[in-house]
Parts: sequence; C-alpha cells; structure tokens
Amino acid sequence: MSIDFTQVPSPCFVLEEELLRKNLGLIRRVMDEADCQIILALKGFSMYSAFSIVSEYLPGATASSLNEIKLINEYLGYKSHTYIPAYQEEEFGEVLERSKHITFNSISQWERFQPRVKEFNQNHPEKAVSCGIRVNPQYSEVETDMYNPCIPGSRLGVTRSHFGDSLPEGIEGIHFHTLCENGSDVLERTLEALESRFGDLLHQAKWLNMGGGHLMTREGYDIPKLISLIKRIKETYNVDVILEPGSAIAWRTGYLVSSVLDIVESQGIEVAVLNTSFAAHMPDTLEMPYKPRILGAYHEPVAEKPTYRLGGMTCLAGDFMGDYSFDTPLQIGDRLVFDDMIHYTMVKTTTFNGVNLPSIGIWQAEGQFRLVKKFGYESFKDRLS
Repeated sequence: MSIDFTQVPSPCFVLEEELLRKNLGLIRRVMDEADCQIILALKGFSMYSAFSIVSEYLPGATASSLNEIKLINEYLGYKSHTYIPAYQEEEFGEVLERSKHITFNSISQWERFQPRVKEFNQNHPEKAVSCGIRVNPQYSEVETDMYNPCIPGSRLGVTRSHFGDSLPEGIEGIHFHTLCENGSDVLERTLEALESRFGDLLHQAKWLNMGGGHLMTREGYDIPKLISLIKRIKETYNVDVILEPGSAIAWRTGYLVSSVLDIVESQGIEVAVLNTSFAAHMPDTLEMPYKPRILGAYHEPVAEKPTYRLGGMTCLAGDFMGDYSFDTPLQIGDRLVFDDMIHYTMVKTTTFNGVNLPSIGIWQAEGQFRLVKKFGYESFKDRLS
C-alpha cells in the first residue's frame, strides 16, 4: 500500500485501483480455467466510476432492481442478468428490454409474467431473454439469519416440494444463492444438497447460476477446488455455469478515511467521536455484526495503551464501535482509516440525521488520488420530499 492519505478528503471512500485489478485478474483466471461466466453483482459493488476497469475483465453483471439494471446498461454496456424477488407490472416491460437473463423467485411470478416473456421473445428473437427460477436447496452454512436465505419461512427461492418431475415450460435455468463470504468447501456441501433435491431438474436446464458468496479473492480460498466443482457440474449436467460474487470483486480494495471530531470521557471510557457513522456509512458492521480493522490501530484493547471506543456522528445511541487501542493518544483532527470498506459499504449508505455521505475517490495506479464525487445538502434533500 502506497496511498498518501493526506491527499484524501475526510470522510471519503477510497478505492485502490491496483488492488481491484489484482482481484479481477484472479477472478478472470478462475473464469477462464473453469470455462464459466463470473459476473459482477451490483448489490455488493456499484461504484460505476470503476466499471470501465471491471469491463476489462468480466463479461456481465447482475441486478436486483430496475435501477441497477439501468446502471449496468449505461456504464458497462451489458444487458443485465436480472433477479428481483418480485417483479412489478409497470416495470416488467423495461426489465425485459434491458435484460438477457431473468430469474424468477417463485413459480407464481413465472406464471404471471410468462405470457409477456413469450410475446417479447416471439416479437424480438434477436433480443430473446432466457428465463430461470431460483430454488431453495434448504441448506446454508450462513450463521447470521439476516443473510441466510434458507431459514424456515424464507421468501427467497422455491423448495423442491413445489416442483413436479419437470421444470415449468419455458424455464431454461436454475439459480441458487445460499452462500455469504464462504469458501469452496461450503460450496461443495451446498452442491451436494442441491443435487440431492434438484439433480433431475438440473439435467433439464441449460444453465445453472450459483449466485454469490464465493469469496475467491480471500487469502486461503481453495481455488483449485472451486474450478474442479464447476467443471464437474458442467460435465455432469451439460449446463453453462454462472457465478455472481458480490464481496469477492472489491474484497480488501479500499478504505474509509475518517477524522476525530471530539474526545469525551464517559463513565471511565474514553470515546472518540468521528466525522463518519457506523449506522449510516458502515451499516454492515452493526447488522452482521463485525468489527472493522483500522490501519495502525490494535483491533482489540491492549493494556497500558491508549484505548478508545469509537462513535459515529449521528444521534443514534447505538452508533458506536469499540474498543481500539493506539500507540499514542488520539488528538482531535487525527485521521483514522478503516480497512476493507468498498464492498457492501457505499451501496448501503444513508443520510440518516442529515449526515453527509462520505466522498468517493480512486487512488489510481500511477499513484495519484482522483476525487470522483463529493456529496452535500442536495444528496440529502433529493431522498426526501
């Protein structure tokens, strides 16, 4: 890392271009060796100022809303792989026009929109859309219920009991997404569950979308196993395989730069108040939850070292993260740099309390900072009426 953070405004998300290219290069190698498609999932990384870089490596992108579809069309030049949990009548025509694959979340949704798909494909054979259905293999090793699509009562995907002996007429693909930042060993066990319930239907499909959660850019991930699993599925069922990782694309490619606004003593605890917010700018840290790393800080309290609980700048009582130790006492104005803050972070930011969104920038490969966007009052006002 060679970033000069003094060139970066605060607060600011900073993408490091060389790290993004390193991830994309590895993913491209997996795609080529496994002879599959690996595409960008916008729900994890929608930084369209970097899409020109992504397009050098990946052949497509997946969306879960019409707005994400439009962003793919406009800034990547691709038609979208689309999965929306429930399609809306007034949007579906545009979804059809802008997509190449559409996955339906339920058989009832497919039955409702199948006539429109059929009519579209007959009238526009050159733009024909391939349709699939999301299945629930009733197996997931995700421990946090908020991120587990296989818990009882899940609305995501169709269990085997809703199928007969064949896929619904017109359905060409099967889609599952039950992983969350998992390894290929978890994928192996998930595929065993999928095949035990849906193996006969896989033989009828043209493609299998394995969804996201494949954290292949994490150190220690077993890439040869992933490639082997993909090849086996392709050979066994004669299907094209698609993966759409969210975290893996931008895993450990950037930072959130913040500053200390105030330091207060609270019942024996030193609290540093920052010009950013865990609730508004890093909500995954509270939802997952997880404790983000800070460059140059001790991740856990160290006896005899200056230790602080870090608080965000909103009035939400729970907008804090703690505790971290430092080699020297913090001072008002000090910079704190949170690591790995690009994936599933800026896509979830809010302007709660009217707090400004962090700026967005890129540390370019030639060693210069480029400010991409700065937010202000208009960004807050435009979300309201």
